[in-house]
Amino acid sequence: MNRRMDEDGYKQAGLVRMAKKEPAGEKLTLATSIYNSLRADILGAHLRPGERLRIDALAERFDVSGSAVREALSRLSTERLVDRYEQRGFRVPAVALEEWRALVRTRCWVETRALEESMKRRNDAWEDSVVLAFHRLSRLAWSAEPEAHAQWQRAHRVFHQTLIGNCDSPWLVEFCDTLADHAQRYISVSNTVRREPRDGEAEHERLMKTALSGDIEAACAALTAHYTTTLKAIENALEASDGVPETLTIGQDENAA
Repeated sequence: MNRRMDEDGYKQAGLVRMAKKEPAGEKLTLATSIYNSLRADILGAHLRPGERLRIDALAERFDVSGSAVREALSRLSTERLVDRYEQRGFRVPAVALEEWRALVRTRCWVETRALEESMKRRNDAWEDSVVLAFHRLSRLAWSAEPEAHAQWQRAHRVFHQTLIGNCDSPWLVEFCDTLADHAQRYISVSNTVRREPRDGEAEHERLMKTALSGDIEAACAALTAHYTTTLKAIENALEASDGVPETLTIGQDENAA
């Protein structure tokens, strides 16, 4: 099989949504700029779970009006990345182990179906894109250094999106991406507590090989095992923090709603 591809050949529709794209030709508004910044801060755990998002403080930080901040926060609340309380403002959502378990369970259900459909529609272009995405990911080592970590995150997201990107359902891909965003928040939070060593490259190589082999059952099992390993690692990290076994609100202050 010919593995040569254009340098940007892996960029299928919907890939990589660290900051959501605006419709083509739409001017980037102040509210959208604030939304993108806050979204990245929440997914990266720079804004801590339970932290109060004060409109006046954020308006001062971004040097904008309170209405622009309020619009950005309202948009984030529709994605469940910000909690909105009537008459009490906005907060970063707390993290809870039961919610994390439900999130991973849902990812396994949905993404294995997307992977199955993607493999059923396999073709040379898709196989090439999977190999290229894995190659790019394997060249990067996980790092806590911000720039290097951002590069690794982008390559990691592209790899997983490429696996399911051939499923012929933009709706399914979009939902998988939404789940991946919420999973990223939990991963970022857990990394501030404790990060367990694991051979991620071997896990991703297994995913690539089973997907390319055409064995749908083995590929779905490999994807489920990959996410289950992440599930257990984050359970351990969150349970070890403050000794709270089931519900953890890192950074939540005494006046949390």
